[in-house]
Amino acid sequence: MNDELYSGKDILVTGGLGFIGSNLVKRLVALDANVTVVDSLLPLYGGNAFNLHGLESSVKINISDVRDSHAMAYLIKDKDYLFNLAGQTSHLDSMTDPRTDLDINAAAQLSILEACRQHNPAVKIVFASTRQLYGKPEYLPVDEAHPIKPVDVNGINKLAGEWYHILYNNVYGIKACALRLTNTYGPGMRVKDARQTFLGIWLRRLIEGKPISVFGDGLQLRDFNYVDDVVDALLLAASAEEAEGQVFNLGSEEVVNLQQVAEMMTQLQPGSSYEIVPFPPERKAIDIGDYYSDFNKIKQVLGWSPKVDLQQGLAASLDYYRQHHGKYWDDL
Repeated sequence: MNDELYSGKDILVTGGLGFIGSNLVKRLVALDANVTVVDSLLPLYGGNAFNLHGLESSVKINISDVRDSHAMAYLIKDKDYLFNLAGQTSHLDSMTDPRTDLDINAAAQLSILEACRQHNPAVKIVFASTRQLYGKPEYLPVDEAHPIKPVDVNGINKLAGEWYHILYNNVYGIKACALRLTNTYGPGMRVKDARQTFLGIWLRRLIEGKPISVFGDGLQLRDFNYVDDVVDALLLAASAEEAEGQVFNLGSEEVVNLQQVAEMMTQLQPGSSYEIVPFPPERKAIDIGDYYSDFNKIKQVLGWSPKVDLQQGLAASLDYYRQHHGKYWDDL
């Protein structure tokens, strides 16, 4: 990727105070882009003002909701790129409050695309989708041709949001693509609870000196991506004409089971431990079993592959929260 590509460009990042969004914003600022952030900072979601601490004078931060179609129509004008990362990510919350999930992950996405069509059809969009829409794998590794069978409301609505982007690319010529993210982790992730990813609450429990709870038998296979590698993928996708209209899996060649991850993490925190516990019924109902991605498409088309291994990434994440836990949960 040509690092000079983003210099001086006007870029909108939805969910820019969230985990992946804030890490992307930091990289874009380093590349001399003019960045506008949109984030609702609603307490149940991933936004945290501390994620952009020290950059407040370098970016425009707009506390707004992607469901506000008038605000989005105004903010999208004259932007060169839109990194569309705002979303409701909790699978459990999507089952208990499906309408809110629909509003954020599907209806708001359609409104954003309509704003682009009417006010800025030249914008280039990268949408953050999810591997959750595949559901329980019929084969492994899962490639982009795998059947789509979501196991929860979140997966259905994220699929709708993704396909709206591809439809607007194909019908209206609005340059858009989607990345189906797997388990992304790193500094800035939500760690106060398990709403964003189980690794978050595991990190918190390590720092609090409490055992990690591994659900089931601990043998479920997963792949993980450190956030810096995901930012690389987002920037590559935005920069490449070959990405337009395409959907790409992210993933890793490092496939591990959850018990191995727990062992790895406890080794990084002397005196810590983990326990194997039964699945809570509400989680068992939407568990997908083993999952890991085939990411050969993005590797071949865009030249992306992850660089940070799990041991490195977990160590960096743990170091970050040892220093800054007071900014991410408030009962220590």
